[in-house]
Amino acid sequence: MSVAYSHAHGLGEEQSVWFKLTPLLNQDNPMEILQRLSEKYGGVIPVNLKNQRVVLLSEVDHFKRVLVQNADNYTKYFDGLRPIFGKSMITVDGALWQRIRKPQQQAFHPNMFEEYFPYLMSAINSKMERWAALAESGETVEMVEQTWTLAAEMVCKALFDRQVPFNPHFIFGQVKAYTDVMNHKSIRLKKVTGELEEITQEDAAKAMEVWNGVPEQVLAADVIDGREKTLLRMLEEAEADPDFPEFDRQQVIDEMKQYLWAGTETTALTLAWCLYLLSLHPDAAEKIRQEAEQVCGSRDPNWDEVTQFSYTRMVIQETMRLYPPIWALIRIAAGEDEIDGHKIHVGDKVVMCTYLAHHSPKYWNEPELFRPERFSPERMKKRVKYSYLPFAAGKRSCIGGALSQIENTLALVQLLRRFRPEYVGEIPAKIQSTVTLCAQGGLPFRIHKLS
Repeated sequence: MSVAYSHAHGLGEEQSVWFKLTPLLNQDNPMEILQRLSEKYGGVIPVNLKNQRVVLLSEVDHFKRVLVQNADNYTKYFDGLRPIFGKSMITVDGALWQRIRKPQQQAFHPNMFEEYFPYLMSAINSKMERWAALAESGETVEMVEQTWTLAAEMVCKALFDRQVPFNPHFIFGQVKAYTDVMNHKSIRLKKVTGELEEITQEDAAKAMEVWNGVPEQVLAADVIDGREKTLLRMLEEAEADPDFPEFDRQQVIDEMKQYLWAGTETTALTLAWCLYLLSLHPDAAEKIRQEAEQVCGSRDPNWDEVTQFSYTRMVIQETMRLYPPIWALIRIAAGEDEIDGHKIHVGDKVVMCTYLAHHSPKYWNEPELFRPERFSPERMKKRVKYSYLPFAAGKRSCIGGALSQIENTLALVQLLRRFRPEYVGEIPAKIQSTVTLCAQGGLPFRIHKLS
């Protein structure tokens, strides 16, 4: 393999869990297959794949064991991530991970969110202007692309104090060129059988080349307000700390990458799936509009009103139950263990299928139905712990989970007050379970103005 194509490999390499599970996941309804297997094998599904063993888990006690009770025995799975995120905290573990995470934690403390609020609103207002044009043209759009570009603008403005210096629609296309795991398997299989499709490899390699230049573009972009308290400032302060030699300039770049990609994609997928469900349940969309009217009338919301959008938050939480962006969490066993009578060996890849717990009748009444009221405060008190893990759990839970929910709450409130997004694709949308939970063929929508 030439150096030029080195970025085209990783997620689709033969040793990758995603590569090995492709025959199982590349089905019209992969989650239904996993559910049947889980029921048959009692929630623990050992899969022997050549020289590698993968153990699929789906019960809350299993998640608790791996993520909390014996967390030090399980390291995070990084295959395929380093070409995207470099040496950011998403690709390191142990003491180094804790050290790198520490200077970033303050940026995601709830006290910081008020600082971000006007910049989140600015990004949403920009999207509303573009949606007004789409409503006039009547064209069909891919909703994940729409929400991804919105999420990217929110990250740039709120966390980095920068205007978006790149065409987010172009960067979205590059992101998808790399993360389509099925496409990567196709590349790898052709290489194994002696065939080589130069165009496809070149596309993936070029996508990574474009991606690697994005953080520098952001750093060179116009500063909005020169704020002292931003994530970017915190990263640069860590870089300037002589007692923190690990945090060099490349570390700043790599940390920016994880927020511009991982943080952006999970927020975008949640919002896109929200809009899909609300299009199918217009009564719920109307409740969001009514809640907005009660909270702030016809004006934009203020920061101190954000917590009052309780039904909107329930819609987001129910969406993340039905369509968790990260549908599985992967760890590698560093030592021997036993889960539900099954031996776990050193080197086993342990895949916690959180999607299955989210859809299990053991933990949820009529789990396939869309019912935001499940997340009312009184019902949440009765929820089985670890049955709902959209942001993982334990020490490696998502650092930006709370901020992501605020971003999507504001986006739903503002967009639905002016527009009626209409899903025009196949019902139900078919799932594509790669690294994230996407829709096969995307989520096509038309945007309509409310009268």
